[in-house]
Amino acid sequence: MFDALADRLDDAWKKLRGQNKISKANIQDTLKEVRRALLSADVNLQVVKAFIADVEEKALGEGVISGVNPGQQFIKIVYEELVKVMGESNVPLAQSEQPPTVILMAGLQGTGKTTATAKLALYLRKQQRSCMMVGTDVYRPAAIDQLITLGNQIDVPVFEMGTDADPVEIAQQGIAKAQELGVDTVIVDTAGRLQIDDDMMGELSRIKDTIKPDDTLLVVDAMTGQEAANLTYTFQDRIGITGAILTKLDGDSRGGAALSVRQVSGQPIKFVGVGEKVEALEPFYPDRLASRILNMGDVLTLVEKAQEELDLADVEKMQSKIMEAKFDFNDFVKQMRLLKNMGSLGGVLKLIPGMGKISGADLAKGETQLKRTESMINSMTKDEKADPDLLAQSPSRRRRVAKGSGFEEKDVSKLVKDFSKMRSMMQNMGRGMPGMGMPGMGMPGMGMPGGGMPGMGGYPDQGRRKKKKKKKKGFGTL
Repeated sequence: MFDALADRLDDAWKKLRGQNKISKANIQDTLKEVRRALLSADVNLQVVKAFIADVEEKALGEGVISGVNPGQQFIKIVYEELVKVMGESNVPLAQSEQPPTVILMAGLQGTGKTTATAKLALYLRKQQRSCMMVGTDVYRPAAIDQLITLGNQIDVPVFEMGTDADPVEIAQQGIAKAQELGVDTVIVDTAGRLQIDDDMMGELSRIKDTIKPDDTLLVVDAMTGQEAANLTYTFQDRIGITGAILTKLDGDSRGGAALSVRQVSGQPIKFVGVGEKVEALEPFYPDRLASRILNMGDVLTLVEKAQEELDLADVEKMQSKIMEAKFDFNDFVKQMRLLKNMGSLGGVLKLIPGMGKISGADLAKGETQLKRTESMINSMTKDEKADPDLLAQSPSRRRRVAKGSGFEEKDVSKLVKDFSKMRSMMQNMGRGMPGMGMPGMGMPGMGMPGGGMPGMGGYPDQGRRKKKKKKKKGFGTL
């Protein structure tokens, strides 16, 4: 997400290279590039104008910080303004003092509203809040069936009264049922339309007036750019909403919706959809998203994703193995599967500072190499997986594994060699990183990049540079 915007902003910083300080003269070209980048990202024009004016005012009024060059200082200012534009902090869901908390979902047809309802229910379940979904969309064919299917998938009950009942009555009865069952949160899925019309707004208003929701969330498609912000404004003006959920953010390389919604509508983005899977819903944190846009990574989200998949007992067991250099191929496969559960390789790597610029071709190569590695490991015997030294000491074993996996002996030899090197690195790193002990990015089996990840061999140019690049000075903690 935001790849196009991030690339254009990178070009903007280049305008300040070689400058000793920020001045009104040398900042103009950079500001023009930032303006073009935001407009190309389909950010609302008025938002862009206000943003550029604020950045310019802050940049010219900023005192020179010792050891920080103008380019780095300017990026820091842009980061702070991006956070400000998107809302400064996460706005959590409402929670009623007297359960159930009622959340009303609204939106146009095709925005992923029903799926977002299920994603939100699963998110709340992970927060230890019991949920019930209520299906009031009696117009779209199979809408209620879709909600029931999703409910079965995530083990959340669905209340429905068929397609002949009145949506207002369904919502009312659903909440009564939730009260009877002692459910903590009710999420009401409403009907959408292909476009805004009086009938839809009237029905939505009646449902809202009847059930008096604690949160009214508008589900909008991030890929519609400025239209997403305008739609949020319209719903806020006519119905009254308390926030938005941006869906399909993973498919939007521009980012205009995320940067416009708060300023245009006055309402916060509370969640973002970052994939098709029902688990792919994240709370919206403006500071984290600003970091991603500026290719700074998003370590907090990475840690949270890992925590969802990791078991504390497994972490302690893994740490012990790392410290004793007993990390084996079984553990390696387990870590690869953990990575897959966290999302795509590209999605995870872009959360790591400094890894946002890896090309799509390199990511595809990495995915392929991971599959090759797993195929070779699957061809090993139980003893070989548990004791990698058996393969290191036996050419005949390596030949058998190569034949069984469809690769050459040299591929298996390289895997074993890289694995041994990585295991030593992990042992050394483990002594200084309790509970982590993971080279490069703190994740077993992911010595990225150039960390000698078995079967990957680092990314192009890693480890082959003749001259060491000078380490860039950071611009301090944001």
